[in-house]
Amino acid sequence: MKAEHLVVFVEEPSMAAALESLLPKIIGALSFQIIQFQCKDDLVKKLPDRLRGYRWMPENWAILVLVDRDDDDCVALKTTLEQAATTAGFVTKTCANKGQSFQVINRIVVEELESWFFGDWTATRKAYPRLPETVPQKEQFRNPDAISGGTWEALERLLQRAGYFATGLRKIECARAIAGSMDAENNTSHSFALFASALKEIA
Repeated sequence: MKAEHLVVFVEEPSMAAALESLLPKIIGALSFQIIQFQCKDDLVKKLPDRLRGYRWMPENWAILVLVDRDDDDCVALKTTLEQAATTAGFVTKTCANKGQSFQVINRIVVEELESWFFGDWTATRKAYPRLPETVPQKEQFRNPDAISGGTWEALERLLQRAGYFATGLRKIECARAIAGSMDAENNTSHSFALFASALKEIA
């Protein structure tokens, strides 16, 4: 389907800040609105009712639901999101038959937003140039979606060693700074690739 407007549900403010810069790079001139929830649990809990509230929307509108995996089982989390959309009467991208139109896209960031920043280390270093260029070559960072011990914590440690955020990572500021330089066509995070490809399909 080709959409004329995109509504995005996100779980926290740093994701909203990143998407303000990222979405135009992926969907071009397509208009969008970002709706921010208090946290992931809040989004998941309220999602069925919020989706039912959008049953009025035109057929050429689309909804993107974007949540972090964190420590959840990815399949179980995706199933929960899919069931919320189906119960509300929507066809999702995942459940649509070939050629069938859909209005809801559910995507999971593995494991957190910061994995996308590790996936575009050039953009991350452009925002924070004292970071080591060689980080993606290290075994623990080669796969951005498989960084152990918490992705944002790993990024915070690297930034602090480079002399940034001595009092703690300011996630919204960081997200805005890095996303502004990110290349939507060049990211080694698989979850980012799935996110971007779904949006390109509707744009």
